Amino acid sequence: MDDNETYPIGDVARRTGLSVSAIRYYSDAGVIAPTHVTEAGYRLYDVRAIARLELIRTLRDLDAGLDDIRRLLGGETSLHGLLATHLELVERQERDLRARRAVLRTLVKQGGTAAKVALMHKLVSMPDEERERLIDDFWNEVGENLDVPPGFVERLRTMRPRLPEDPTAAQLEAWIELADLVRGEEFRGAVRSWLQDTYGTFPGRRLADAPVWDFIHQEGMEIGKEVLEAYRSGLPADSPRSRELVVGMADATAGALAGGRSTAESRERLATAFLMVEEIQRSDAEENARYDATHGRYLSLVAVINGTPPDTGDDGPALFAWIAAALRASAR
Repeated sequence: MDDNETYPIGDVARRTGLSVSAIRYYSDAGVIAPTHVTEAGYRLYDVRAIARLELIRTLRDLDAGLDDIRRLLGGETSLHGLLATHLELVERQERDLRARRAVLRTLVKQGGTAAKVALMHKLVSMPDEERERLIDDFWNEVGENLDVPPGFVERLRTMRPRLPEDPTAAQLEAWIELADLVRGEEFRGAVRSWLQDTYGTFPGRRLADAPVWDFIHQEGMEIGKEVLEAYRSGLPADSPRSRELVVGMADATAGALAGGRSTAESRERLATAFLMVEEIQRSDAEENARYDATHGRYLSLVAVINGTPPDTGDDGPALFAWIAAALRASAR
């Protein structure tokens, strides 16, 4: 194309992909004027004007407003500034659409009434401080006069949802479900009842003591990861590496709880305890279902919201049996 040549509007429309009526509209709206208008009223455009029309088409495809485009072409803003502002708008719209999708999916799944629609919208639009207050209210009621070791409820309270600034649809759906659950008296009562039955008496009460709980969820968790990896790799329970791992676990447990090291006798007792837990998990399907519907549901939703992989517990009974076998092999 010749820089000095001008082209009729039909040619410009073919080159830019814009319709003739759109080019006329941009001219009449003062967005891009023709380079020259003949005495007969025909509009002509040079290559610079055509390049601007191509830019206008691209920006309009990106849903940029005419006022913003007019300011850009008039030198009142830069292309970078216009694109950055528009990107923020598109990202905000994307977040809004994800929130609406989460609400609609939940309503379709649960069945929606007018009151439910209003509630779902409120839950997904909650500011951070209101979300924190809702979770605090939940734990305040669940923990009130609960007969468990001192500080236990406060440790449970730290396991709370942190919805990110730019959540995924799955995170929003998990938050809607969790927020709806923790508002309900039935769920609060069910969680409270499960915690009382589980941690109010032995052996759960012992597990809820601060030193034991802290060990399980800090040093013990790191040791447990190594043990779990060994089990999942198919390593025999009586192999040297398996025995080494469970002896390390038993020593760390003894050190944290009694200030000493494990013995063959203490590892045998620990093996018996793991077998008891294995038997309980295998036989008490009703209690497992109760956990899954109460505190377990709370924790699994928190894991989704926080973007951490939930502990499915699928290894449970078989893993405990493997640990028990490795402990007994180490005690021989």
